[in-house]
Amino acid sequence: MQNPIFPPGFLWGVSTSAFQIEGATSEGGRGPSIWDTFTATEGKIARGEQANVAADHYHRYPEDIALMAELGVGAYRMSIAWPRIQPEGKGAPNPEGLGFYDKLIDAVCEAGIAPAVTLYHWDTPQAIEDEGGWLSRATAERFAEYAQILGDRFADRVKLWIPLNEPMVMSIFGYAIGEYAPGKTLLLDAIPTAHHQNLAHGLAVQALRAAGATNIGTANNHSPIWPSDDSAEDEKAAEWLDALLNRLYADPVLLGSYPEQLHEHLPTGFADDLPVIAQPLDFYGVNYYEPQGVAKPSPGNPLPFDLRPIEGYPMTTNDSPIVPHALRELLLDFHRRYRDKLPPIQITENGCSFADVVAEDGGVHDPERIDFLHSHLVAVREAMDAGVDVRGYFCWSLMDNFEWSKGYAPRFGLVHVDYETLRRTPKDSFHWYRKLVRDEQ
Repeated sequence: MQNPIFPPGFLWGVSTSAFQIEGATSEGGRGPSIWDTFTATEGKIARGEQANVAADHYHRYPEDIALMAELGVGAYRMSIAWPRIQPEGKGAPNPEGLGFYDKLIDAVCEAGIAPAVTLYHWDTPQAIEDEGGWLSRATAERFAEYAQILGDRFADRVKLWIPLNEPMVMSIFGYAIGEYAPGKTLLLDAIPTAHHQNLAHGLAVQALRAAGATNIGTANNHSPIWPSDDSAEDEKAAEWLDALLNRLYADPVLLGSYPEQLHEHLPTGFADDLPVIAQPLDFYGVNYYEPQGVAKPSPGNPLPFDLRPIEGYPMTTNDSPIVPHALRELLLDFHRRYRDKLPPIQITENGCSFADVVAEDGGVHDPERIDFLHSHLVAVREAMDAGVDVRGYFCWSLMDNFEWSKGYAPRFGLVHVDYETLRRTPKDSFHWYRKLVRDEQ
């Protein structure tokens, strides 16, 4: 299996998020987040699992940074927990929270790895949610104040900045269908949460730049939308779903506009915020996992589309179809759609879950993950050969972690975590990725 060749300077990294790996949810002055509330609610998380310990990265980060150094990656994409910095989501910062991330970022830098910091990976302070959460415009203003704190403290060391991770997931899974925190089921009435997150992004970019931060981008989840057939009804449904999952987040950031079919669902006066949202960016982050199938709405469906499974492909243990060429398709579509408005792209997340176990020989043998990563990197290289400007690739994830409503069963890591002992075991894919990264340098 020959790996594709990437240009000199291509950035290789790994990604994690605070709530999924840190644990220590009641230490260091951290306040409660919506995910602490959600995981403590009966029936919300598979097997009743919680993230109070997770992978215990809060205490074991030196070991985890040593693993990254062994990998040889150029960047570590991490997130900062808003409730560690502002336990109530506003007001003066918590010195212990800032101190923890000072130590973490310093240790990453000392390992010769560039910190790539995401300000928000879905862990809204519970106090902010109690005041309306992302349904309230005021949350965007609070977020800008939080961004200012982080910019003032860390701009001298952080090399890449990402204000929000996957606002689509917070809007759809958190507010529209309730599978994720805060567990609301508003359907299309959740669309204002997307606008307020987009506004928070724009305000945060302004705050970060004012603090001297550079190399600021995004990390948006995107999926090619595949209609079930070529009928006009299915094509219309596909256009609607593309607007809801993709263009609701990319268009305002890159074009300063929203898809027309969504205008009636957006907050009054949304157009006034578009110049703030459309801040110039240094890179556009794409998180890719799978395409999404769609068909015309069935009778009685309150939505203008039916979701359909993508069939005929192997599946991960997180129920995602493995479709590498859809990543190439997505990148080419973005290149055609946004043209000179599209900054250089970073693949800020791409990865897969499988039922990884420690074998009798002490190793973790995951050939499916190696095949997944190889085939998706081939797709990235093919898109680059067709003219798409991709500058980096971050594998999701460095280590196994708490996978939201599915608990600990899906394992996405290059490193296996035994959740009883917290022992880290690099998988075969870790060694494969290490060789790839080092050969490319």
